Amino acid sequence: MPSDGEIAQAAELWPIARVAREMCDVPEEALLPHGRHIAKLDRAWLATIEDAPLGKLVLVTGISPTPAGEGKTTTVVGLVDGLRRIGVKAAAALREPSMGPVFGMKGGAAGGGYAQVVPMTEINLHFTGDFAAIAAANNLLAALLDNYLHHGNALDIDPRTITWRRVLDMNDRALRDVVIGLGGTTNGVPREDAWDIVVASELMAIFCLATSLTDLKERIGRIVVAHTRGGAPVTAADLEAQEALTIVLSQALQPNLVQTLEHSPAFVHGGPFANIAHGCSSVLGTRTALRLNDVVVTEAGFGSDLGAEKFFDLKCRLSGLRPSAAVVVATVRALKHHGGVAVGSVGSEGEDVDAVRRGGANLTRHLQNLRDVFGVPAVVAINRFPTDTDAEVQAVREIADLEGCLAVASTHAADGGAGAVELADAVQDLLDKDEVDFSFCYPDEGGVADKAATVARRVYRADGVTFGAKAQKQLDRITADGFGHLPVCFAKTQYSFTTDPARVGAPEGHVVDVREVRLSAGAGFVVLVAGAVMTMPGLPKVPASSRMSIDAEGRISGLS
Repeated sequence: MPSDGEIAQAAELWPIARVAREMCDVPEEALLPHGRHIAKLDRAWLATIEDAPLGKLVLVTGISPTPAGEGKTTTVVGLVDGLRRIGVKAAAALREPSMGPVFGMKGGAAGGGYAQVVPMTEINLHFTGDFAAIAAANNLLAALLDNYLHHGNALDIDPRTITWRRVLDMNDRALRDVVIGLGGTTNGVPREDAWDIVVASELMAIFCLATSLTDLKERIGRIVVAHTRGGAPVTAADLEAQEALTIVLSQALQPNLVQTLEHSPAFVHGGPFANIAHGCSSVLGTRTALRLNDVVVTEAGFGSDLGAEKFFDLKCRLSGLRPSAAVVVATVRALKHHGGVAVGSVGSEGEDVDAVRRGGANLTRHLQNLRDVFGVPAVVAINRFPTDTDAEVQAVREIADLEGCLAVASTHAADGGAGAVELADAVQDLLDKDEVDFSFCYPDEGGVADKAATVARRVYRADGVTFGAKAQKQLDRITADGFGHLPVCFAKTQYSFTTDPARVGAPEGHVVDVREVRLSAGAGFVVLVAGAVMTMPGLPKVPASSRMSIDAEGRISGLS
């Protein structure tokens, strides 16, 4: 089978105006083209469809990830193409890739095989410049804050309390802890600082939750960047920064439209990580897709304990969107990993039905959470590889059947939409049934600690949550400032229900230790950093960049 890059380069793409017109009834005058195959949707035109009814929203999530990957984005693309093949007007709503993982360990995030969004290279790299705009706006606020300290500090901000960090869309461990302002009084006020990757920033979360320019500006104004020496919170509005940041982001906030290899529409916009942020594409992109299509398939990052929980408890809670069904992606090799067979080890590709069944405990946990915690019906998508045996696939079907779910083998990576028709039929069957009895994991009422304990108990099956001394002090301050009622966003390892990435399967009875609490007042939630997770990743020993090359004509290879 050709590589992802070879498949993408050989694809015959439609002009984006044709995709818009024929696939989702969008006129050419509504497009702001970025070349021939990418466009933003004009804000003025979007206002004309604000009263259009919304289609049905399908969430693609997965089991706890493994080093081999499970293929959620690929499944979103394959499912949308499959739905189109059975006559459903469907579209994808996806996140934009971050260049940190693209050049690091994970690689690109445009799907794979014959289930990709294209143009793949452009999407994986600079795309429409949205991430650059978010980084610029974020760092403008940091510069304005440091400039305020330099020029008199009229609010009497305590530099030791500054929480606003600079960001970069790249993995760079050397920037995790730095000292700035050195070199004399003309270079600002010396202080300790730190950098995050763009996708972990509050501004990225705000960008993806904002419903309009006005909402974006109001959220930016609520960002808490520091405290005064008297203990009062200092916001971006106090620094008179919200207008300038909104100006920087105004063009980026318009959703992006691209296509799949089979020309289905894909709204790719925003890109927060799910292990250290809320992990969902933009509300604006999702709503736009829903107004233009009967079914929209979206993705939340990593396993359902992170991505789906945050999709439901944060994106749906804060936006009013509601899911109609879920798809849980699993692979045979991933279930073997959860069953004790290390990915890539000797014999890991041979048939091992017992390992699949042992690892099935992880799939079972995710299906139970979707049903019992959130009330969302699900189908299991078995992302099938050529090495999977019929007996192993049948074992996955039996695991799902015990939870009242249908499991469907899908070969969309090898066969495109044709390989996902059975999955599309299964999803459509769910959508044709009664309305979903959806509920959040916890109510709006209650404090941060209570909400954290509820997520830990109901979703992670933990015995409880502990707050270290530093975290407790941060939580006390957040509560004193009037934010103790906000929803919670756990930042933890994606590989386990626990905070230990080595504890695969479906562990119970553990304790979630929160070591840091961060307020995201503009986004509207509180981030709980648990375990050893980092908000500025590092590069692996052999980064993906080492496999890439570009020829004299500008053709890129090794990017997938």
